[in-house]
Amino acid sequence: MDREAAPGAPAPMGEDARRRIARTDVLLAEPRLALAAGRLGRGVVKAAIGAAQRRARDGEIPPDAVADAAVAALPPTASGLRPVINATGVLLHTNLGRAPLSDAAREAAAMASGPTDVELDLETGRRARRGRSVLDALLERVPKAGAAHVVNNGAAVLVLAASALAHDREIVISRGEMVEIGDGFRIPELLAATGARLREVGTTNRTTPGDYAEAIGDETGFILKVHPSNFRVTGFTRGAGVSELAGLGVPVVADIGSGLLAPEPLLPDEPDAASMLKSGADLVTASGDKLLGGPQCGIALGRADLVRRLARHPIARALRAGKTTLAALEATLRGPATPTALALHADVGALRERAERLAARLRDAGVDARPVASEAAVGGGGAPGVVLPSAAGSLPEPYAARLRLGAPAVMGRVDDGRCLLDLRAVPPGDDDEIVRAVGLAR
Repeated sequence: MDREAAPGAPAPMGEDARRRIARTDVLLAEPRLALAAGRLGRGVVKAAIGAAQRRARDGEIPPDAVADAAVAALPPTASGLRPVINATGVLLHTNLGRAPLSDAAREAAAMASGPTDVELDLETGRRARRGRSVLDALLERVPKAGAAHVVNNGAAVLVLAASALAHDREIVISRGEMVEIGDGFRIPELLAATGARLREVGTTNRTTPGDYAEAIGDETGFILKVHPSNFRVTGFTRGAGVSELAGLGVPVVADIGSGLLAPEPLLPDEPDAASMLKSGADLVTASGDKLLGGPQCGIALGRADLVRRLARHPIARALRAGKTTLAALEATLRGPATPTALALHADVGALRERAERLAARLRDAGVDARPVASEAAVGGGGAPGVVLPSAAGSLPEPYAARLRLGAPAVMGRVDDGRCLLDLRAVPPGDDDEIVRAVGLAR
């Protein structure tokens, strides 16, 4: 007995119709798919063909539409990563890869994907200091630093500092700064894994310079100051500043997290490398993919002798940054304003005008859209509690899920039963893409 199809399911294709579905080898020779195989790889194209053939066998598409369906299903690259328009209102969204690179940084990374002089002196033909030009760029931006070093991420630079300066020794740290940095990773466990011993001082809400002074001894490797970048403690609090610890006779390492190299007037409470070194920090560690606006990396700036110990430690080899990262970081440092800086300093009036134009275009297309005021945040563990006034296009809530599945994906946020597309982190040139994506998601 023939099985009945489930209600609403497409009718399976008959045997004669199945025979009209082109074979895989024939489809692989189709000009568009053959060209794609050279760009994406035969396996990626073959998988798209197989999926389209299954759709035809299930009656979802006619047999003569298999090639078109396969072409439409091809990914933009051979990578599984998909581009996303960040309309969440969070400038540095960790799940979206934090800072978007500038065009200059993208071009530099693409150039560095081939053979480069990353460790070669072209004049002499001999080995040279790795990434020397990006290290020079860092020192130009932070003249107070005696030397610089770059590793593959922010946590790695802290691990390297602990390994090089405090292995089998003590790190003095306030209990109020023993933070979790995300995804279950905690500063105390990270440091203990290097073989350092933690000497906790003070309390969660109050730690004085005297607490640090009493803890320092022959076994002290350094004092660590960790900026609590993803939360704030208010009320009856006391913390010891770098300037108060600089004369205690041991190195002071300041982990500022967000990667600001100089003060940012819009974020007066966010520490920066130049100010920390001026206050007496011996070493500053930071991330490159946060407020600096560059690629994922970890940066160390400070006393030349300490930086040298980090750079020559055996574990430094395992943590070193790749050539594309070094190129993108240098272009970030030397190039024009980053997308992060542009988003941070975006004019609220201009954002409102964009939201009004966006909503008007969508209403003309029959979408229930309206411009609304919004609030954005820095994100990425930076500037907790800072609210950035913004503007958004407001759509019915179902659009949130539909837009995430589009090409490109658009990531908004749901607020009070509506899908908000906050424009502060969206480059103006992407507004047309949002309109197109919403149209496809109807």
